Amino acid sequence: MTVAEAVSVSDQSSLWGRMPARIKVLYVTTLHRTGGWLMEAFAADCATDILLDEAVGVTSGLARLRDEVFDAVLVSHEPDVLDAVELVEGLRAGGHDEPMIVLGAQPPTAMDAICYEVGADAYCCVEQTTTRSLLWCFARAIERSQLVRENRRLVQADHQRLAHEHTEAERLLDEQRAVIADLELLHDGNSGQESSLADGADHPSTINSQSRELPKRPPSQDPISCRLPEPLVKHYSEMLRAYVIMGAGNLTDEMTTLADLLADASVSAQQTMELHVHVLEKLIQDLGGRSARHVMSRADLLVVEVMAHLADGYRSRYHHRKFPPRQLTLPGFDPFSVPSFLPKWAA
Repeated sequence: MTVAEAVSVSDQSSLWGRMPARIKVLYVTTLHRTGGWLMEAFAADCATDILLDEAVGVTSGLARLRDEVFDAVLVSHEPDVLDAVELVEGLRAGGHDEPMIVLGAQPPTAMDAICYEVGADAYCCVEQTTTRSLLWCFARAIERSQLVRENRRLVQADHQRLAHEHTEAERLLDEQRAVIADLELLHDGNSGQESSLADGADHPSTINSQSRELPKRPPSQDPISCRLPEPLVKHYSEMLRAYVIMGAGNLTDEMTTLADLLADASVSAQQTMELHVHVLEKLIQDLGGRSARHVMSRADLLVVEVMAHLADGYRSRYHHRKFPPRQLTLPGFDPFSVPSFLPKWAA
C-alpha cells in the first residue's frame, strides 16, 4: 500500500491543496532517456521525498504496475520509440486509475489536448517545466485521483442505500398487504360463522368446525386493488403527497373531513387500508431511484392518524345511536304531577 492510500479519509481532507510528504513514482522510459537526471533534479528540490522506480520499455512498466502500487506514473514520450499516448490509453482501457503524467520534448500546444483525451492527467514539456512544477503536477494528479475514488465510493454507497430503502419499503408494503389479507379472512370467517349459526343451530359439529382458527394466507405480491371511488382515491393521493411535505399537525381539518366522509359512507378499516396501500404503492413507483425512507415514515404516520380519526368518528356515531338526544321538560312541568293552577279533579 502506498503512502497516499494509507492516509485515512479524515486525514486526507486536511491535506487537500498540499504537496504529499512522499510520492512513489513509476517512470516508464527507454534506453535513450534514463531517469538519472530526474533523480538528481528531485534530490535538489527538497519540497517532497520522491521514490522514483525506473522501468525500461512498455513490458517492464506493465509488469511493475501489476506487481506494485504507485502513487503516480510518469511516461516518457518519444515518437517512434515509446508512444506515451498509446500506452496511457491502453492502461486506462485496462482499468488502471493511477495518476499518469506524460513527459516529452514536444510543445504543450501540440500535446496537451491529445494527452487529456486519452486519460492522462497532465503533459509536461522538458524544456518548459521546472522541477517544482513537475512536483505540483504529481500532487494535483494524486489529489484528483483520490477525489475521484472517494466520489466513486460515495456514489456506490448512495446507490446501495437507495436500494436498501426500496427493499425495506417493499417489505413494509408486503406486511401491510398481509394485514389486509388477515382482515379479509377475518371478515369472511365471521360472515360464514354467522350464516352457519343461522342455518344449522342444532348441529354442534358445524359450530365447532366454523370456530376453528382460520388458515393463514401468504401476503400477495400483486398490487392492492382499491374498490373505492376514483375521486376518493385521487383525494387521498393528494393528501398523502401533501402530508409527506408538510408533516403531522398541518392537515387536521382535512383529516377530520376525510374521516367523517369515510364514516358516513360506512367504509371499513380494511377498505381504508386498501386505499392507503393502493395510493402508497403508486407513490413509491413514481419515486424511481430516489429515497423512499421519508415517504414511508410519513405514510405510516398518515395511516395511523386516519385510522384514529375514523375510529373516533365511528365511536361518536355509536354513542349518538345508543344515547340519542331527548327533549327535556322545563322546571315545574313534571309530566307525572298536576300543575298547581289546575283543579284537583283534573288529575
